[in-house]
Amino acid sequence: MSLFLRDYLNVVWFGLAAVLVAGLLLGLAAAVRPSRPTREKLMAYESGVDPVGMGWSQSQVRYYVFALLFVIFDVEAVFIFPWAASIERYGVFGLITMLAFIILLLDGLVYAWKRGLLRWV
Repeated sequence: MSLFLRDYLNVVWFGLAAVLVAGLLLGLAAAVRPSRPTREKLMAYESGVDPVGMGWSQSQVRYYVFALLFVIFDVEAVFIFPWAASIERYGVFGLITMLAFIILLLDGLVYAWKRGLLRWV
């Protein structure tokens, strides 16, 4: 067996050992812990307040869309910061590429704004 494959075999052995130890500890904890379920223990906990009504409620899609838009436009900082930190290394090509990136992001922002997705209701 080559040294290259032996290194991967070490990773596999350590991964299997980690899974085995984790499973062993979880199984031991499940076997040792006391299990005395009562009505109060099985009741849903809602920030110290007794639950009222059904446990199921329909969420509005606009909150998820708003969250996704936040993530999309927040990720731009991940791309812009390293570029801004080493702007002199990239030169004019980097500037043009980043301007194209920012224009695409602004286009998406304008599209979301025109569709009314940024309005929090």
